[in-house]
Amino acid sequence: MQKELSRKIYLYLAAIFIAALVVCNLIANKFIEVDLGFKTFIISAGILPYPITFLITDILSEIYGKKKTARIVWAGFGASLFVLGVLMLAQQFSAIEGSPVDDATYNKVFGNSWRVIFASMTAYLSAQLIDVRIYHFWKKKTQGKHLWLRNNFSTIFSQLVDTTLVVGVLFIGVKPSSDIVQFIIDGWIFKVLCAFIDTPLLYAATAFIRNKLGLQFGEEVKEG
Repeated sequence: MQKELSRKIYLYLAAIFIAALVVCNLIANKFIEVDLGFKTFIISAGILPYPITFLITDILSEIYGKKKTARIVWAGFGASLFVLGVLMLAQQFSAIEGSPVDDATYNKVFGNSWRVIFASMTAYLSAQLIDVRIYHFWKKKTQGKHLWLRNNFSTIFSQLVDTTLVVGVLFIGVKPSSDIVQFIIDGWIFKVLCAFIDTPLLYAATAFIRNKLGLQFGEEVKEG
């Protein structure tokens, strides 16, 4: 019963992770302002669901370990490449007369999807694998204690890598360097704030799952 429940939870977490990742790529072209009172952030709309992916990988790392978490990271990479292929395939066919979305609109929204997804995937793969490694480094160092420390340390550094890579690939040679630096700073700080906010969610989610699976604090589901 516990093994079956463990597999179901793993599957649900994987589904949320991949859904959030795909949505990030689809809405990444839209840049928005988010006013938090003390500062107005200029960020890609794709950043809004992106912290969910890091929360999920931290939950997976805590409960299922590094190997199973890495599988989901690679699965997300494959899913994003599939989405890119479908978008490019659809672009090869002309819209019929009266189509709610004409060719010009489609191309404006998805015309540079290859660049957005390439930038996102380069950053995503690097940052997620770094996040998993740092997470388990601190988990080993602290002997499974101080969940808040490994959650925030791993995410803060990996988000800096992610933001720098994705903004760099998207805008070097397109935007002035001052804008690029501002996008990196705003994106990274916003993600760091999200990392702090999601720490209680990580504690609650892992406590709930551990209780369901009969695990001790810091214990992982065994392979099998």
